[in-house]
Amino acid sequence: MVEKMKNIVVFVRDFEKAQRFYKEQLRLPLVQESQAIMEFFPGDGTTLGVSLAMHEAALSLVGRHTGITLQVKDIEPLCRELEEAGVAFAEPLEKTPWGKMAVVKDPDGNQFALVE
Repeated sequence: MVEKMKNIVVFVRDFEKAQRFYKEQLRLPLVQESQAIMEFFPGDGTTLGVSLAMHEAALSLVGRHTGITLQVKDIEPLCRELEEAGVAFAEPLEKTPWGKMAVVKDPDGNQFALVE
């Protein structure tokens, strides 16, 4: 029987650039890290893995919309910081009936929605 979701993994080609993006620019809370994978969001919930794509099946998953939404505080200043740092946006910050949202791209083109 399946009990819960352990993690979701996003694949990247350039692990060094991914480290800068996820750890320094997005400032995601790190659980653990090795030479080829980082895991974020400590605790008992689902974690986000960022892994170097090392086989053909993983390579085909790099650079797409992940379907992952990250809830953030103070989205407007965060988006300004990300823009100033050269982070690419698939969709700029906008105000919607359900809140504020933007879609960012990591250095390999993987897209994440940011919402407040």
